[in-house]
Amino acid sequence: MNKVIITCAVTGAIHTPSMSPYLPVTPEEIIEAAVGAAEAGAAIIHLHARDPVTGKPDQSPEAFARFLPQIKARTNAALNLTSGGSPFMTIEERIQPSMKFAPEVASLNMGSFNFALFPMLDRFKEFKHDWERQHLENSRDLIFRNTFKDIEYALAACAANGTRFELECYDIGHLYNLAHFAERGLIKPPFFVQSVFGILGGIGTHPEDVAHMKRTADRLFGSDYQWSVLGAGRHQMRIAAMAASMGGNVRVGLEDSLWLGRGTLAQSNAQQVRQVRQIIESLGLEIASPDEARQILSLKGQDQVRF
Repeated sequence: MNKVIITCAVTGAIHTPSMSPYLPVTPEEIIEAAVGAAEAGAAIIHLHARDPVTGKPDQSPEAFARFLPQIKARTNAALNLTSGGSPFMTIEERIQPSMKFAPEVASLNMGSFNFALFPMLDRFKEFKHDWERQHLENSRDLIFRNTFKDIEYALAACAANGTRFELECYDIGHLYNLAHFAERGLIKPPFFVQSVFGILGGIGTHPEDVAHMKRTADRLFGSDYQWSVLGAGRHQMRIAAMAASMGGNVRVGLEDSLWLGRGTLAQSNAQQVRQVRQIIESLGLEIASPDEARQILSLKGQDQVRF
């Protein structure tokens, strides 16, 4: 099926509330952001939870329970729960929501790497909450841990749930890690490979970086995978356009970029979805509906989740 799947990551754990007044923080804001993104054309909604007062990442199942049923009731989009959570959490903490709620999709980082957010301190100086500056500063000495043991734990924890994974690959080695688990039979195709470009500590954003990711995944997985990309920050739409022109799928959302254009904050996740949809359709391509995305990725269906 030659259609482009749009994923929208509506809040994430990278950006902090002081960076944008439009970043969803409360359950109500996350619900409206998710529904709006789905109405704009996102087939998959990637979800994190936050403390509704401070905006700090919260990976407790109780935090996700405050918005999952409402989003499911209002949209047919496939809901994707993060197992990334925050880089400062253990895999046991990060996988709890997916174990409890058995979503159609869960994210899974395919390796450990330096995950540097501190350069944002050059752009953002004033913070409303004490944790925000510390969150960024502490990333100078941060390894986002996803060891082979961690990955195997996450795969096993969700094996009985029928949950499939958005396999986040921040560098070429992560593709080889995925190939290792595929060879061992711990994960089955089709693989939904999300290539991440522009995080300091991972692969860069040069067109050759994008092409190298695609070439390597093609060689390792052939027709057994679906390729998607996300570009961090200002690179978001440029990399989405490149990937769509190369036959890939795309991810946008305020988790990955706060911006709509140079110097212009996105006022909603739906704005970014509409912008990338315009790019896709201007290339003569069509976007996938949620049910078409389910068919492409072999998802189990909304009626099989536990929320």
